[in-house]
Amino acid sequence: MVEKVITLENISLIDFLGVQNRNISEVASAFPKSKIVSRGNEIRIKGSTTEILKINDILNSLIAHYHKYGKVTEENVQNYLTKEAEDKLPDEDEVLIYGTRGFVIKPKTLNQQKLVYAVRNNDLVFALGPAGTGKTYISVALAVKALKNKEVKKIIITRPAVEAGETLGFLPGDLKEKLDPYLRPIYDALFDMVPSEKLKYYMENNVIEIAPLAYMRGRTLNNAFILLDEAQNTTPMQIKMFLTRMGPNSKVIITGDSSQIDLPKKQKSGLIESVRILKDVKGIGFVELTGKDVVRHKIVKSIISAYDDYEKKEENDKS
Repeated sequence: MVEKVITLENISLIDFLGVQNRNISEVASAFPKSKIVSRGNEIRIKGSTTEILKINDILNSLIAHYHKYGKVTEENVQNYLTKEAEDKLPDEDEVLIYGTRGFVIKPKTLNQQKLVYAVRNNDLVFALGPAGTGKTYISVALAVKALKNKEVKKIIITRPAVEAGETLGFLPGDLKEKLDPYLRPIYDALFDMVPSEKLKYYMENNVIEIAPLAYMRGRTLNNAFILLDEAQNTTPMQIKMFLTRMGPNSKVIITGDSSQIDLPKKQKSGLIESVRILKDVKGIGFVELTGKDVVRHKIVKSIISAYDDYEKKEENDKS
């Protein structure tokens, strides 16, 4: 079992926990497989990782509710528990692959699970959302799973290297060394999923190929699982070129975050345009991840939420 401790800061315990800790008892009764104990200003949770994530989300929602309204009632607790039940992950125990360090890699949120389903049912999927939502990590896991199951013969991962103008010429070293700074998140994910010697063999034999987007021109990508990462930094011509490379028996995932576009100000994002053009095309899946799907440090959710609120306020002020 895993243990997590939540510390209640600047909170009236009676107004948050309820009389005789009834609010926490309500939460505990909804998760009989886990142990939830309140002592002083600490709430200790013991249980499986999956349940702890759910309980943590509910308690964080209740803490936010308290800071907004100054009190938490049993009815409030029931409302948040009902919402969690409605958002319950289907097939939550589905394992994509087993990682190199012995841990299982599987979807941790509802939208990550939706991404898995979308890829299963479509040959082309757009996964959109902010940093930290696991869209790239889950996409790489799906690619590795397809390769292990011999559903495809190779994995191709590409990314626009915007800062280096796609030519990458001024950076020192060979092509791999020039690309490494841009592709570090991809390598990190692969090292989690494929033993180092096997990964080295795959890359030396082009079973796993990592290349800049410019190098996709003129190719037809057959029997491959293809991932275009950071697609918000593609131009409309680049993403159209990429989309038309798709060959028989191929799966394609395109990931991107429209809030982190690094293109010149006057340059349109190919990702935004392609989503608008292709939204009604059958056989293409679209999954949108949000701040709720962030699986990094808990403060990342707050950062994304704060930026979203600020941008909405800016838009309202302009209109």
